[in-house]
Amino acid sequence: MQISISNPAIKWFQRELGLNEGDSVRFYARYGGFGGVHKGFSLAMEIMEPVNPGAEIIENGIRFFVEESDLWYFDEKDFRIKYSRKFDEIEFIVE
Repeated sequence: MQISISNPAIKWFQRELGLNEGDSVRFYARYGGFGGVHKGFSLAMEIMEPVNPGAEIIENGIRFFVEESDLWYFDEKDFRIKYSRKFDEIEFIVE
């Protein structure tokens, strides 16, 4: 699994979450919601330092990662994060 993030998405994270160089964002599976890879689960995020990252990317000094324990959610597919200008929000794509 590889993570990629577009530059507009990085700017969105910096603007909306006030992220700076040295910060980290974890993506993880949570029970509930819709639109995810596995029925009954959805993708969530939180600002925290990694413990045991299974996949990560560092862009503009910000670490975006998935812990080893949450890799099952992505089903060995790549994870792309991009920005939607139309909706002024980020989009998660697992393919």
